[in-house]
Amino acid sequence: MVRQFLQNLRKPSWRSALLLLGLLVMLAMPFSVSAQDYYFAVPRAWVDVYWESDGTVTVDYEVVFQNGTGAHPIDVVDLGLPNRQYSAGNITASMNGQAASRIEAQSPYIDAGPAIYFSNPIPAGGSGTFRARVTGIRQVLYTDNLDDDYASALFMPNYFGSEFTYGTTDLTVIFHLPPGVQPAEPRWHTEGHVGFPDEPVTGRDNQGRITYTWRNPSASPSREYIFGASFPTHYVPASTIQQPNIWQRLGLDPDFVITMLVCCCFGLIMGIIIWVAVAADRRRRMQYLPPKISIEGHGIKRGLTAPEAAILLEQPMDKIMTMMLFSAIKKGAAEVEKRDPLELKVASPLPAEAGLRDYEMEFLGAFAQSNKTKRRKELQDMMVRLVKGVATKMRGFSKRETVDFYRKISEDAWKQVEAADTPKVQSQLYEENLEWTMMDKDYNRRTQDVFGGGGRSVYVPRWWGSYDPTFRTAGGGGRSGPGAPTKSTGGGVSLPTLPGSDFAASMVQGVQNMAGGVVGNLSDFTGGVTKVTNPPPPPSRTSSSGGGFSGGGSSCACACAGCACACAGGGR
Repeated sequence: MVRQFLQNLRKPSWRSALLLLGLLVMLAMPFSVSAQDYYFAVPRAWVDVYWESDGTVTVDYEVVFQNGTGAHPIDVVDLGLPNRQYSAGNITASMNGQAASRIEAQSPYIDAGPAIYFSNPIPAGGSGTFRARVTGIRQVLYTDNLDDDYASALFMPNYFGSEFTYGTTDLTVIFHLPPGVQPAEPRWHTEGHVGFPDEPVTGRDNQGRITYTWRNPSASPSREYIFGASFPTHYVPASTIQQPNIWQRLGLDPDFVITMLVCCCFGLIMGIIIWVAVAADRRRRMQYLPPKISIEGHGIKRGLTAPEAAILLEQPMDKIMTMMLFSAIKKGAAEVEKRDPLELKVASPLPAEAGLRDYEMEFLGAFAQSNKTKRRKELQDMMVRLVKGVATKMRGFSKRETVDFYRKISEDAWKQVEAADTPKVQSQLYEENLEWTMMDKDYNRRTQDVFGGGGRSVYVPRWWGSYDPTFRTAGGGGRSGPGAPTKSTGGGVSLPTLPGSDFAASMVQGVQNMAGGVVGNLSDFTGGVTKVTNPPPPPSRTSSSGGGFSGGGSSCACACAGCACACAGGGR
C-alpha cells in the first residue's frame, strides 16, 4: 500500500541527520544530556483511531506509565502525530485525571506532535495513566495504490526511545472506519509485525462503525508499528484524499533520500580529495629534476647524450635505462641472458675501446648484483648521480631552449627513419639513431607504425643476437657477444631479417621488461630518486597555542537530546 505516512513519521529529518553528523565530529566535547534521566516502562497502551466522514482522523490515547526508580519525574509527554496538520486547540490531555498544565503545539524534539506538560508529574518509582485526544487531523488519506476507488489510511502509534524505556507493552490499536462503511467493503493491511495476529479482530463500536482491532500483549514500547485500512472513497470528500507524490509512488522516504544524497556528496568530495592527493603525490614523485635547473640562463647546452637529454625532458626512468641497455649491447659490453625478468651477462673485463660512459658502467655494475633489492638501490643511486650531473651541465644555459633543441633531434631522427627508401637503409638509420628515437613520448606507437605493419621484413642489426636470446639460440645469424664491439650495417654486408611485427614488438617489450623485472613499481622507484634530487620543501614552522573546546555546553546537550527524541519518535 502507499506509505503516505513515511514522510510524516516520528523520524529524524535530514536536518536532524546532518546535526547528528555534526555532533559526531564533536565527540571530544564533554557534555551532559538531561533527557537521559528519563527511564520508564509502558505496561499498557491503548489507541483508538477514528477515521471521520469529513476526511480527518481523531486519535484517542490511553497510556500507562511506570516510572523507574531514581528516574526523572514524567512531567511532559511528546505525543507523535501523523503530520502537522492539526490545531493545538483540538488537543486535550490529562495525567491521572488532572488536565495538562500547558500544551505546546509542536514539540522541539519530534517532527510532528505536541509537547504536553503536567503540574502533577509521575514521580520516580510511581505510575500514572496518560490520556490524550486529538481531533481534526487533516491530510491523512491517500489514494490506494491498488485501487483508485479506495482511500488508504495508515497509522503508527506513538513510541519511545529504547534508551528511555524498559519492559514490554500490552499494545492495542483499534481502527474505527467512517460511518456507513459496509462489512464487505473495507480492507485491512499491516506490516506483518511479530506478535500481532495475522488478521485483526473485526467488529462494530457503539456507534455501529466497523472496527479493526490489533493487539499484542508483549509489544516493544520503542518499536515502530504501522497499521492500515482501505475503504471506498465515496465515504469521505474527494478533496480530502491526497494523491501520492513522486516519492510515495517510488516507495521512497524523501528525508532518507536527501540524507543519502548528502552522505554520497560528502563521500564523493572526500573521494575526489583523496584521488587528487594521490595523483598529485604520483606526479610529484615523477618530477625528479631539481628546481634550480629551471632557472633560465642563455643559449642551448649542446653535447648531451641521449639518456642525459631524456633526463632533461623528464622521460620515465625505465625508458632511460632501456636506452643505456641498448647502448651497452651495441658496444659489446653486455648480453641479455633472460628477457623477463631481465638478466644480463656483463663482459668481464669491460671493453676499454667501447667508450662506455660512467653511468653505463654503473648501470652494468648494478646488474652484476644478484640481489634484486640491492640492484634496484644501485640503479636508483646511479640515476641520482645522472640527474645531478645533468643539472650541473645545465648551469647557465636555458632549459627551455635546450629542451626544444633535443626534442627536434628526436623528431628529425624519426623523420629520417620514416623517409628511408629501402628497408635496409631504414634499419640502418633506426639502429644509428635508436636512443634518440626512444626519447619520443610516442616511441612505442611510432615503432609499431613504422615496422609492424604490412607484413614486411626488417633487417636486424648485427648485435641483435645479444639482445634477443631466442633469436640467438635459434641460430638467427651473426651476433656480437660481450667484449666484441660490432660495426653498424652498411655496404654489402648480409644481415638476417625478422618479420616487422616481431621486431617492433621486441623493441617495445624492452622497456616493459625493464619496468617489470628491474624497476618494479615505477612511481616508487622514481620517488626514491626524487626525494634526493628534488625533495619537497620543509613544512612551515608556524606555532599555535590554546585551541580546543572547554567542557559543558547546554545548547549541545539540548540539541543532542532533541536528536535522540526525534529518533525515538517522541516521549519523555
